Amino acid sequence: MDLPFDIITPTAPHTHTVVFLHGRGDHAHSFVQSLHHSRDSRNRTLLESFPSFRWVFPQAKLRECAAFPGQAMTQWFDIWNTNDFAEKEGLQAIGLRESVTGLRAVLDREAALLGGRWDLLVLAGISQGAATNVHTLLNLNPPPPPYTGGKNGTRRLGAFLGFSCRMPFPGRSLPETRKVLSLEGTPDHDEAIRNTPVLLEHCVDDATVLVDGGRNLRDALRKFGAQVAWREYPQGGTGSTRQPGWTMLYSF
Repeated sequence: MDLPFDIITPTAPHTHTVVFLHGRGDHAHSFVQSLHHSRDSRNRTLLESFPSFRWVFPQAKLRECAAFPGQAMTQWFDIWNTNDFAEKEGLQAIGLRESVTGLRAVLDREAALLGGRWDLLVLAGISQGAATNVHTLLNLNPPPPPYTGGKNGTRRLGAFLGFSCRMPFPGRSLPETRKVLSLEGTPDHDEAIRNTPVLLEHCVDDATVLVDGGRNLRDALRKFGAQVAWREYPQGGTGSTRQPGWTMLYSF
């Protein structure tokens, strides 16, 4: 599956790439516009803060809503009941499998533009986009950095950023979680998970993806070996790209 996407090119020599997924019901173009309006304490947009970054915003396809025949919306995968993600959970695997396959291809192309440096790729997402990225990370097998000659290098991404995020198909071991999608090329090791810095942010008043879902994701990723930085805020709703998260990006 080839994913369409919007691109913002760097205004300085290219050093990193961020692949940033929008939420359910949103569009890549409108998501990009929202980032232009959010500013940090120095009155800079997220894009202005990182002038050497290339920004890639994949677009979710229009999918029919199985729970509401005849209705469709942009979504990375369909959900039967947004108040109970476990209801008819298997439905989510269909779109997830397709979206993760497409995202792995996007990351592969973007890594090639960076000379094979997967460690200079940042995978970010909000809400359902972030949930899709979770399964992308779990099923990713990046090669060692080219400067190691393909030997004994650290397999990793530059960072994983998840805002208002949850774990689709929770409560499983890493092999069991990977088996849900059963994708070709999925590794039998956990190197990318262990070595990729992870930042998760969630607002307690999020009514769409409850904060307990974010906490459960945090605990699951730590169980899988990830080093997770967790930031929780009392207010902000769903998908808030708060300034503290932007600051954390510098350290990654």
